[in-house]
Amino acid sequence: MSVESKKTREACCSKLKLFLVSLAFVFFSKAFGGSYMKSSITQIERRFDIPSSLIGVIDGSFEMGNLLVIAFVSYFGAKLHRPRLIGIGCLIMAAGSFIVALPHFLQEPYKYETSMSHNTQVNSTENSLPCLSNHSLTEKDEIPDVAAIQACEKAVGSSMWIYVFLGNMLRGIGETPIMPLGISYLDDFSRQENTPFYLACIHTTGILGPMFGFMLGSLLAKTYVDIGFVDLDSITITYKDSRWVGAWWLGFIVTGTVILLSSIPFFFLPKSLPKQGEEDSSNKSTELTTGPEQENFLPDETQDGEDKEKTVTFKEMVQDFIPSLKRLFRNSIYLMMILTYLVVVNGFIGMITFKPKFMEQIYGQAASRAIFLIGIMNLPAVALGIITGGYVLKRFNLGVVGAARVSITASLGSFSLLVLQGFFHCDNAEVAGLTVAYQGYPQVSYNYSTMLAPCNMGCSCSLKHWDPVCAYNGMTYASPCLAGCQTSTGIGKAMVFHNCTCIETFMTPAANMSAVLGQCPRKNECDFKFKIYMALTVVGAFISACGGTPGYIVLLRSIQPDLKSLALGMQTLIVRTLGGIPPPIYFGALIDRTCLKWGTKQCGGRGACRLYDSNAFRMTFLGLITGLYFLGNVLWGVLYVKIVKRQKKLALREQAKDNGVEANTPTNGHANISFAKDKEEDSKESSI
Repeated sequence: MSVESKKTREACCSKLKLFLVSLAFVFFSKAFGGSYMKSSITQIERRFDIPSSLIGVIDGSFEMGNLLVIAFVSYFGAKLHRPRLIGIGCLIMAAGSFIVALPHFLQEPYKYETSMSHNTQVNSTENSLPCLSNHSLTEKDEIPDVAAIQACEKAVGSSMWIYVFLGNMLRGIGETPIMPLGISYLDDFSRQENTPFYLACIHTTGILGPMFGFMLGSLLAKTYVDIGFVDLDSITITYKDSRWVGAWWLGFIVTGTVILLSSIPFFFLPKSLPKQGEEDSSNKSTELTTGPEQENFLPDETQDGEDKEKTVTFKEMVQDFIPSLKRLFRNSIYLMMILTYLVVVNGFIGMITFKPKFMEQIYGQAASRAIFLIGIMNLPAVALGIITGGYVLKRFNLGVVGAARVSITASLGSFSLLVLQGFFHCDNAEVAGLTVAYQGYPQVSYNYSTMLAPCNMGCSCSLKHWDPVCAYNGMTYASPCLAGCQTSTGIGKAMVFHNCTCIETFMTPAANMSAVLGQCPRKNECDFKFKIYMALTVVGAFISACGGTPGYIVLLRSIQPDLKSLALGMQTLIVRTLGGIPPPIYFGALIDRTCLKWGTKQCGGRGACRLYDSNAFRMTFLGLITGLYFLGNVLWGVLYVKIVKRQKKLALREQAKDNGVEANTPTNGHANISFAKDKEEDSKESSI
């Protein structure tokens, strides 16, 4: 009997380990896909010529998908086959990823905005005349009629971004069961002292997903969108140009395939397992007895008629849903945790969505390099921080109060470094007529009228297009025409413009009056400031992540076992609804207000922003994040006070219990309210 029991225990233990490994791989896969989506935001914005506010809506569609099903999946999923539901969710996520990539195969090749026709004939020496003195200004800037615009938009497929929106929403629906059902399944069947370490391992493995996601995003951001479909020698822009679009679609095919593979193990795992570390035998004591949630997985094998939940029908589950919600939201600590997470996640989502653009606009980094640096520097720091937080909990055997102390300390430390980041920034890029005046002509305001000056007035230049050139004096001009360039030589990326009259006003007549394609690089001191900024973000990411696992443990230990899946699901629902959907939208809308030069769509109309006022961008972006994180720290302080007060009350109750009669244990998990729940949980915790 003991040999058989040992074999059964080893088999169950191996199944728990298989689930742990499978869940870790799913966390990796979903993070891989999610981070790749974040890294492709700029590419998608440019490909579909849409503003940041609309890209925020597309990014928030993932959370909208979660919102549709999270409450029902979390509650009813806890009563059903949890591993199988996770596998089905992965299949839906993979389908969503493939749908996101679909517009690339339905659209015409990408045509970037340009102010002139760049000749690609190799034998040509004098290619074009940028200064179009024989055209009228209205010819270049006239507005086509509505019918022509509609016909053009239909031809180029300008509404194809809807596929990205729907595919991302489907990804959100598929991701729903993974966190609440996976974490509750693991917590239910593992030793309580092992849970923090298991969670840390899962989240650390999950962090590898964003690392690979951002690195893939960086690689594909350098690869032209229509690679294999167009002659790359005819492309006159580089990956550093704000009009460049990388092969964003290819990454969604890769991430969809990985998510598809991650679903396979979950279809071979059982509904329930014996509690890790308990003696295994054929009776019910081997199953989880701390709550009815696990007993629902064992159809007709429940004990006597005394157990009310031996066979739970769908109707009974529906009837119990509202009472369970009421019990859950009577928990004040749980409500405070939700509010705190809500504020912090608002800041985090806004930051991670637009951080590559921030690095591009403030420090002059290429989008691909910004994405690469986030993946190779910030995310490993986060992974190390998460595992460090889990290790500290296990090493010092910290209880709820100790975990809360670690979380609030980490939050305060990371906030301090965030404030310091605002002091290390670069000045605006020097663009004639937008951020600096033409020499000798005062800059009145940032608008199109200042882009014209006597040096280019005779050229009849279009003010709509963005086709920047860099002069040898370090000044950027919005187009060769606005630089007053008379001739050009060379082809493709090697094209050089000569006799630029506006450059002459900045220099002596004998100096070089030529310009090359692309925006000028930032000054040397900007690189030094960028290195300090990156160092602060890396250390801040590590400190912030140290509080991740302890904060999660505070959440888990503040709820009853039978409400665990529902609580995690409701937390995900609320935080993602109010913390995941709005931030990309209102961050994007406010960032759009700092735009100095909008691009022009192929069919006319305003496209994506090409150049921002970096000072206004920085104050808007960092100001929002700093304000939200400050409020988050205040809420953490209030939460800590509430946790300490409750812990003291529970300590008094434990003393009374030791001196008096042992309290009765509820059989159905629904009898006691408030402190009965806390006794049940905190009696297992060590207090500080």
